[in-house]
Amino acid sequence: MIIVVMGVSGSGKTTIGTMLADAIRCSFLEGDSLHSKENVEKMHHGIPLADSDRAPWLRAIRAYILKFFARGETLVVACSALKQQYRKFLAEGIPITWVYLKGSAELIRSRMKRRSGHFMKTDMLPTQFDALEEPSDAIVVDISPPPSAIVAQILAQLRKLRPTRPRRAARQHGQRGRARG
Repeated sequence: MIIVVMGVSGSGKTTIGTMLADAIRCSFLEGDSLHSKENVEKMHHGIPLADSDRAPWLRAIRAYILKFFARGETLVVACSALKQQYRKFLAEGIPITWVYLKGSAELIRSRMKRRSGHFMKTDMLPTQFDALEEPSDAIVVDISPPPSAIVAQILAQLRKLRPTRPRRAARQHGQRGRARG
């Protein structure tokens, strides 16, 4: 399963994504870690990224996703994925479960003011909301509750989407000791 936790900067993608990956015992990718130095510098100086700036970043995230998908491993990715065209590119040929962290500009701005060391500053938040095309095919989660409650809500929604199936006994597959998947 590939899960992408998306939303504007300051919505909690890293916090929630890390906690979600821990809860389901899988790898986590912080998408921002794949931004080029040039992109980080632009954002640090309050310059919004253009689609051409984001293209190599999205290709790097997609390559990471493809690697995990090909190996059949679960991965949680934190990635803003603000536009539908970005989500379409990331998901081409891959079943991705989108988790959209939704919150008001006021709440997110107040959270961004409290964090330190991040390249995205609060004055860039309006450009994030301007670029945001809310997904129609995502688990939508209000970011007002505490992170643990948000993760619990996501886990409940994931269980509804992908109910667990009972495993067949190994003997039914003509093997002893392990079942074929």
